[in-house]
Amino acid sequence: MADNYLERQYAEYEKKKAAWEKAKRLGKLPKPKAKPIPPAAAGDSK
Repeated sequence: MADNYLERQYAEYEKKKAAWEKAKRLGKLPKPKAKPIPPAAAGDSK
């Protein structure tokens, strides 16, 4: 393994994290969609 493997991985992580935080501040992240409840699991207990 290369000597600076962990350093490169951490630098890449920080770059991705900074981009995510910037998108979050600007409101450009997609909002999670609510999962629809299937009709069979909506209270069909007998």
